[in-house]
Amino acid sequence: MSGARRLALAASGLALALLGAWLLGQLHPYREIVERGPTPQARANPYLAAELFLRRQGLEVQRASGLEALAAPAGRPQTLLLLGGREHMTPRQAERVLDWVAAGGHLVFVAERLWDEKTGRSGDLLLDGLGIQQHLSADLAIGEPRDGDRRRAELARFYVQNERTPAYLAFDNAFHLYDSRHRAYAWANSGEATHLLQVRHGQGSVTVLTDAWIWENGEIGAHDHAWLLWHLSRGSQVTLIYRVAGDSLATLLLRHFPAALLALALLAGGLVWRASLRQGPPLPVAGPARRQLEEHLRAGADFLLHRCGQACLLQGLQQDIRRRAGQRDPGFAELPEEAQWQLLARFARLPAGHIGRLMRPPGKALPAADFTRQVADLQRLRNAL
Repeated sequence: MSGARRLALAASGLALALLGAWLLGQLHPYREIVERGPTPQARANPYLAAELFLRRQGLEVQRASGLEALAAPAGRPQTLLLLGGREHMTPRQAERVLDWVAAGGHLVFVAERLWDEKTGRSGDLLLDGLGIQQHLSADLAIGEPRDGDRRRAELARFYVQNERTPAYLAFDNAFHLYDSRHRAYAWANSGEATHLLQVRHGQGSVTVLTDAWIWENGEIGAHDHAWLLWHLSRGSQVTLIYRVAGDSLATLLLRHFPAALLALALLAGGLVWRASLRQGPPLPVAGPARRQLEEHLRAGADFLLHRCGQACLLQGLQQDIRRRAGQRDPGFAELPEEAQWQLLARFARLPAGHIGRLMRPPGKALPAADFTRQVADLQRLRNAL
């Protein structure tokens, strides 16, 4: 190799090395966080973060679908969080919840209805039972906050005994709670209205909120929302009910019309007994000579037909045909459906279209004549294999 060529190769190698060093100098590692949105569990449960937060605080939390899980308070304190809709709550259910509170429970719920001055009630069974009214803040003559306090006045302030600094909570300022019986011992106020009231009821207590969105997945981490949830639930067993369903039709009928249901049951029993009476003399017992193999086969086929319908019998024949075809051609099961029909047509020397009609999954029930014809064709196909 000549000296000029060696010099050119050395220069090329040096240039590649310098280029590589420059490229490595331009590369900088970095971390990128890809937001994939909430999980399906979080989308299905807006209070999933609140539930997990309480469990991490060492509290025993259970989720229930109705008031059936409500047990009488005994021994350990219990807190019931009613965070969902109560539009179908019945008076009996509301009375049961308030009786549970009077026995020593702690109820936390969201006010759902506005106070109606004309009717003297709101229609919210729990609010009316406790004498608490909810109004629109715009309907109240509440003074505007001072400019220096305007930003914080948008947040409700909740003071705890022996604490100088309040907890700040972002309630919706459009609503205001009013204790008409003057029993409240704690509250949270903003510059616009009162958003949280705590009252005694029997041996228990009730916490009423204007809204619970502060505990939803996207808001529980803001301000002092998580602290308030812990403060209301601390030291107790927590039950979360997201929706209260009304009584079922059967429950209402049994409660209000027990005599009518009993009469209806007796009438139905009488009709069944009347229909079960024998019509005419009993048939003589068939002798053993009549019980032939053909009768057993027919009886078995009739039983299957009435038990699982035509599809059961047709599928049994089709599976038997596939099994026999697999014995003649071991690769039959791996073939596509059209290829299987072609192979069956070659084995049985029948048109492939006819085979396809016979081997398709059974659809709706066929007339007796068509069903008999299809069974006969399937049997001939099976015998041809």
